[in-house]
Amino acid sequence: MGTNINNIKAQFDTIKLCVFDMAGTTVNEDNLVYKTVRDAINHTLQEAGQTDKQVNLAMCLEFGAGKEKRQAISDILNERLKNDNTLAVDIEKWTDTAFYTFKAALASAYTQETVKTFDGMLDLFDNLKNSGRKVVLNTGYDSKTANKILTILGWSVGHEIDALITADDVENGRPAPDMITLAMDKCGIANPQQVLKAGDSGIDIEEGKNANCGLCIGVLTGAQTKGQLEKYAPDIVLAKLTDLAELI
Repeated sequence: MGTNINNIKAQFDTIKLCVFDMAGTTVNEDNLVYKTVRDAINHTLQEAGQTDKQVNLAMCLEFGAGKEKRQAISDILNERLKNDNTLAVDIEKWTDTAFYTFKAALASAYTQETVKTFDGMLDLFDNLKNSGRKVVLNTGYDSKTANKILTILGWSVGHEIDALITADDVENGRPAPDMITLAMDKCGIANPQQVLKAGDSGIDIEEGKNANCGLCIGVLTGAQTKGQLEKYAPDIVLAKLTDLAELI
């Protein structure tokens, strides 16, 4: 894996579709979603008398980042409680409870004050589209949450972006390739080697590889560290998504 952005220039020149993750990649919400996941899990565990099993933000980012959010909660709980077989029977119930709590909390957590775009993002989108490429956002959020974020940012399909693909739109969430395949269908792209996938979590990279994307890129503006991202062997890890502008 190269660290010099020019190392991916030749492959980038063949890209026709850019699929970008939302939170932590194109949308700056300071890990609000995973803080909300953490709080929902901890509230559920506290109510169940398991205060000593509570989770921290680092665990939520490592085991939940990029996933459909119920799956994220399930995976975090399974990781946290994997050494306590007596609690295994309760994980499914606690997952449902925490997911319900999470959805209710998230509905009020995203506001004009807590969500903004990263600097230069709209310029990047415009430059990509002016160069003949499609720009699609995909996310582990449900459709309601994703569209609320777009409304807060003032973005809309057909204007700032060409399409939005959410966890609700496909049968299988990340790391399955379903969302990227749907984005290709919507944009008339048949060859996955003409697709770039970028995100701030290892599961974004895994999703891109499962879709056989021509470029799979990690960014450091969100959930995971360079070391965590490099475990998934991305083509490159960028400090921020807008660094792609150098290649256009």
